[in-house]
Amino acid sequence: MTETALRDRIAAFGKSLYDRGLTFGSTGNISARLEDGWLMTPTNASLGRLDPARLSKLDDAGNLVSGDPPTKETFLHRAMYEERPGTGAVVHLHATHSVAVSCLADIDTDDVLPPLTAYYVMRIGRLPLVPYYAPGDMALADAVRALAGKHHAVLLANHGPVVAGKSLEAAVYATEELEETAKLHLLLRGEKTRPLTSEQVAALRDKFPS
Repeated sequence: MTETALRDRIAAFGKSLYDRGLTFGSTGNISARLEDGWLMTPTNASLGRLDPARLSKLDDAGNLVSGDPPTKETFLHRAMYEERPGTGAVVHLHATHSVAVSCLADIDTDDVLPPLTAYYVMRIGRLPLVPYYAPGDMALADAVRALAGKHHAVLLANHGPVVAGKSLEAAVYATEELEETAKLHLLLRGEKTRPLTSEQVAALRDKFPS
């Protein structure tokens, strides 16, 4: 895919996520790998109104090459890229249901959401909770980095998900699956549920390793 085409796809996915209420205001950011660096959504930019030509282009060292200044949360993306060499894109949202789950007191911090559907297991697998850090705290990068080698998706406490994928499409679709599963989890709280069994989960993870 050419850089121009990738810029257009980032803008198109950003608008889709924004139009469906999965992000709002200037929250959320998207990045995608290039042969010589990354494309990032700019700081204070609405994902619903991205200009492909003004996306931030960074070199391999993270220096701005062209475009507007990158998102202040660039370090979250770089942690994923550096710990997961096969990563082609990273999506970070403040999606309502995922953030709501990240605020709950009684969740398993090693695996936040139950395996309610096969597609959640296939696209997310295990979802650990990263402890709370104030926005911009570089210690958050270290906390994400510590988990990124084993998990392509993490949930930041009182903040939102960070999801890596082999492609832009894979990262976006996995993020959407996480948000829908968070919504299901909240809808079912207080109800007797029937999640997938450990045997069913193991079979899916063997067939669809994340």
